[in-house]
Amino acid sequence: MEDYMANENIHIIDHPLIQHKITKLRDKNTGTGEFRKIVNEIAMLMSYETLRDLPLTEVEIETPIEKCKSPIRKGRKEVIVPILRAGLGMTDGVLKILPGAKVGHIGLARDEKTHVAHSYYCKLPSHLDERTAIVTDPMLATGGSAIDAIDFIKQRGGKKIKFMCIIAAPEGVKALSNAHPDVQIYIGHVDRCLNENAYICPGLGDAGDRIFGTVG
Repeated sequence: MEDYMANENIHIIDHPLIQHKITKLRDKNTGTGEFRKIVNEIAMLMSYETLRDLPLTEVEIETPIEKCKSPIRKGRKEVIVPILRAGLGMTDGVLKILPGAKVGHIGLARDEKTHVAHSYYCKLPSHLDERTAIVTDPMLATGGSAIDAIDFIKQRGGKKIKFMCIIAAPEGVKALSNAHPDVQIYIGHVDRCLNENAYICPGLGDAGDRIFGTVG
């Protein structure tokens, strides 16, 4: 295992159900509707592990039997921040676990020649310093988009940030963990490498195109 993978903030979620569903995503014969559905299912399953350290406080309630103290989530509601456009495919899955969460958006487009991402949109809720931000993108390739998105969140006051992706290239994991060592990274599967066009191998193709049924 690479040294950077020993970082305690890098988490591989290798649950059998998630791995089974990732195989379905990889299959080129999986159509748009099924692909979109599976992405949401994986996001929902990954959320359980991603959110296991949410802060709690105790409140007093009355059950049908007696009064008691019981835990409840503490602080402002979380914010889900999909990286447009593919990250939108994971949003509903996370919202099934956090239905009251705020949703921000960060738009980043990759230059096909330089493979560098450029920002075209950023809209985030207030009080980011008091919220847990969950950044979603199905794929972590070079790491450029994730790094830039987290830069934007930190510039606007974000302090507790989690990044969640379905598959990742080792190069992207290393780049993101080096750029933001304080950010918790949750990954469904780490693939072999990036090819000369900066696509993950074996990967699953272009996640955005497969989620939304577009080409190129």
